[in-house]
Amino acid sequence: MGFSPLAGVRGAGGRTAYRELGLSRVDILSRMPSPHDVLAPAVSAAIAAAFGEDYRGADPVLRPSQFADLQANAALPLAKRLGMPPRQVAERVVAELDVAGVCDAVEISGPGFVNLTLSNAWIAGAVEGMARDGRLGVPLQVQQVIPIDYSAPNVAKEMHVGHLRTTVVGDALARTLEHLGHLVIRQNHIGDWGTPFGMLVEHFLEVGEGSQEARLAETDPNAFYAAAREKFDQSPEFAERARARVVALQAGDPETLHWWETLLAASKRYFNRIYTTLGVTLTDADLAGESTYNAELAGICAELEARGLAVVSDGALCVFLDEFTGREGKPVPLIIRKSDGGYGYATTDLATIRYRVSQLGADRVLYVVGAPQALHFQMVWATARLAGWLPDDVEVVHVQIGNVLGSDKKILRTREGVALKLMALLEEGITKARDYVDTARPDLPEQVRAEIARQVGIGAIKYADLSVAHDSAYVFDLDRMLALTGDTGPYMQYAAARVRSIFRSAGVDPGVGSAGGTGGGTVADSGADSAGGTVADSGVVPRSVVITEPAERALALHLIAFGSVVAQVGDALEPHRLCGYLYELAALFSSFYESCPVLKAEGPVRESRLALAALTLGVLEQGLALLGVETPQEM
Repeated sequence: MGFSPLAGVRGAGGRTAYRELGLSRVDILSRMPSPHDVLAPAVSAAIAAAFGEDYRGADPVLRPSQFADLQANAALPLAKRLGMPPRQVAERVVAELDVAGVCDAVEISGPGFVNLTLSNAWIAGAVEGMARDGRLGVPLQVQQVIPIDYSAPNVAKEMHVGHLRTTVVGDALARTLEHLGHLVIRQNHIGDWGTPFGMLVEHFLEVGEGSQEARLAETDPNAFYAAAREKFDQSPEFAERARARVVALQAGDPETLHWWETLLAASKRYFNRIYTTLGVTLTDADLAGESTYNAELAGICAELEARGLAVVSDGALCVFLDEFTGREGKPVPLIIRKSDGGYGYATTDLATIRYRVSQLGADRVLYVVGAPQALHFQMVWATARLAGWLPDDVEVVHVQIGNVLGSDKKILRTREGVALKLMALLEEGITKARDYVDTARPDLPEQVRAEIARQVGIGAIKYADLSVAHDSAYVFDLDRMLALTGDTGPYMQYAAARVRSIFRSAGVDPGVGSAGGTGGGTVADSGADSAGGTVADSGVVPRSVVITEPAERALALHLIAFGSVVAQVGDALEPHRLCGYLYELAALFSSFYESCPVLKAEGPVRESRLALAALTLGVLEQGLALLGVETPQEM
């Protein structure tokens, strides 16, 4: 119970600070220049030189192209403003374009597309710069305060497969945003308050602390809850005591609060076993459950009613918003106090957003929660904006989470029709991975095989989840997830291990400041600053790079895009973009390794190819660490 230890702290990058500087969340403090960063100003300058300063602000419209590295498509929109044929516009722009030392070729195609082909020397220089950069090209953005609401299990209930996605996606976003320089405040909004706790506390007291039945609250929460529910349904006397216990709990009765806290502690130990097994960064310090806001709920209702935003309807206090209507066109009520005087999710969520803005100083608030809650959140946030608790300059986002499906394309359940326990799913993944490891690497010591199995099994489950757009459903198939081919976690882990094996064979240290290659897989393990999430030691030992072969060029171009991709993940809140980038990187490295011998090469060529391999390893391990996926040293 209790607020985050960061409660009341406004980060240096809070709403007031960056607004005063005239900055936005996409502004950056530092970053390695990408091809777009270099060419966009050059094209803009050429447009201004060709047509006057009034046109300097015209969008150069740089896009990837199948005919070149980048294509400037500004001629088409400019043609309408200038009253000239697009190709003639393109010719005048190209005549003024200065890309010496950056591009080898500039050609006009079609109605006026300007194709820009980067020089191999410039690409090689960008790779060398990336290797020297401790952040591997990932930008450091102006810091924002970003509370992220994710995981959110219920006390005295088993975490099931439905909790997997919100926990994994939320954790990946937290890691990525920290690495981009933001102050991320994890908020685990657990269900730890309300009427069921009278029943649970009474059952806990009846079976006795320390009894086998009481220990089920930690080892088998579903069994503990079911036993309490059965007593409540079958024994009027027990039900009456449970209701009285709810009243005592809500009134702050010390004895009842003590037993409630005892029950909460048992659930915390259970949650932590799940989080440790799953390899996520949530701790007890991040708990900010429903009970946290209990004292605020009456005031929330009173203020909304006093301001005329809430009215009593059929005994309940409701907010009616014109933009949310039902089938008959009547406003749908947001019930903030039930007719029996109790409070619901809407009241707690209003208190939550008010707290996160006023006390935490949030600039951007993320709710990583199931898609069915979309309407609820829209109504809560609209009410909070009307009340002045959610200013217009604070962005609030529902990161909608899709379902995990079984082979029948329905929500994944056991044969008995109940939601699959999350711990059972994780243990099955580790067990299956162990079978594969034992078969493939019987030469490794027992302890090493067990550790690799854990990393591969959990990594497979997390990567499969993250590689799918978070608002889409996917079919849970462990055999497919554990495959060493295709877009899977084990394939990505194997790709990193394969690169490490090259350096072992060469007897050379890759010089990678691993962001998880030693088994931790967390940004914190790689020199992360807890306030800013920077990774200061994830660069590679600089080596000179010479690019002559197409496979070298393709790999190098993809490598220098890493920083832009990570920034896109933080902006769009879509971890699957990073998965797609890493999968393509692994495939490009495989092609490079097949067509460009590394260990058999000599002199500067060998040194250059080792540099590309080392940078690939650094990016693979850092990228997987941002996703929360560990990278075994060998497989």
